[in-house]
Amino acid sequence: MWWIKSASRKLSLPDWLSVYRILAAPVLIVFIFLDERLIFAILLLISFLSDAVDGYLARKMNIVTQRGAQLDSIGDAITFCVGLGGILRFEYSFILEYIVIIGLAFGLYLFLLFMAYWRYGMPSSFHTYLAKLSAILQATFMLYLLFFGVHLWLFYLATFFSIIETIEEIILIVIFPTWKANVKGLFWVLTAKNKK
Repeated sequence: MWWIKSASRKLSLPDWLSVYRILAAPVLIVFIFLDERLIFAILLLISFLSDAVDGYLARKMNIVTQRGAQLDSIGDAITFCVGLGGILRFEYSFILEYIVIIGLAFGLYLFLLFMAYWRYGMPSSFHTYLAKLSAILQATFMLYLLFFGVHLWLFYLATFFSIIETIEEIILIVIFPTWKANVKGLFWVLTAKNKK
């Protein structure tokens, strides 16, 4: 794949799960335009589940690679944006009511992507503990909203951790001059620096 640096020819099962999320995005977009909320929500759930499984399989099969981390990050970003697009379509009044908070979180995320591309020429793939928690909360909120409707405490929780996690990743981009995958978090990086 031309956009992945240091890619070998053969994709592993975890890589294919990430590729699935990338390829599923246009299908999800079609169901947004067809106003098929339930089908969209089910397919989004499958994409989120594939995200949960790919990293686990990569570690279990001992095939954690740079390409896999990059594919995972690209799949995550695309799935998140498509999920947000679905919420914009199916819960437009909710988006309007909370546009300032959502705009802040999404604006920070776009700034993070800009910083990563400027610094590394590709998305960051730190996969910190905070990023994993944030992804779980975002997915839970999006799916709950699509299947059952608005639940404000879940929205605030997901947004709070999304903002904190994005700030952590921006700081990590500043700290690491070269691309690095699978960093536990800022606390561990600073602790390791202090031990030196």
